[in-house]
Amino acid sequence: MKTDFIIDLLHHVKEFENSSACKPNCSVEDFRMWLNDKKYTEESPTKLFKTENHQVSYTENEICKQVLLLGRYSKLLIRKGLGEFPDLANEEFTYLYRLKDEPFLSKIQLIEKNGHEKQTGTQIIKRLLEAGFLEEKIDETDKRSKLLNLTELGQQTFHESVKKVNQTSKILSGKLVDDEKTELLRLLKKLNEFHSHIYSEYKNTDFDELTALI
Repeated sequence: MKTDFIIDLLHHVKEFENSSACKPNCSVEDFRMWLNDKKYTEESPTKLFKTENHQVSYTENEICKQVLLLGRYSKLLIRKGLGEFPDLANEEFTYLYRLKDEPFLSKIQLIEKNGHEKQTGTQIIKRLLEAGFLEEKIDETDKRSKLLNLTELGQQTFHESVKKVNQTSKILSGKLVDDEKTELLRLLKKLNEFHSHIYSEYKNTDFDELTALI
């Protein structure tokens, strides 16, 4: 092994020890995570494209990057937080919670309220029906249609999982103070309102045409 590599590694270890990330009884995994974060903060779309002849909007690309990363982290966290509820540990719990809030929705209504493609949402609903969390009932106003609602098991599972979902949400909010959480929530709602409109009204619009909506 080259000596320069060892020296470089020791420099990183020293930097880690002097950082706020280093706590008593830190593990190799803590060091690895710190290295990943350090590398991440040093990267930017501008740097990634510096050898290419492309114009890059740093802020907008960073927003995209941060949203994608947060989505991935949240999925991992939800699977861990809902480990006791394997039937809900992907995105199933959002369907359960939506029906608790709004009983008796059609399949397409439930899917659209969760912002999924029809095929993805249909598979989630199928799994929840097979697990016994949902039931289908004839729509009294339209006998040709069926509406979804929670079963007793679904209601029970909802109540049992609330604590874990709350804990997961708290961890996902990180170390933001109350004012930061409020401001982030305001911005996320504003962003989601825009995309909800795109999803519902311009689903089949050509991608290039969507830029005219900005």
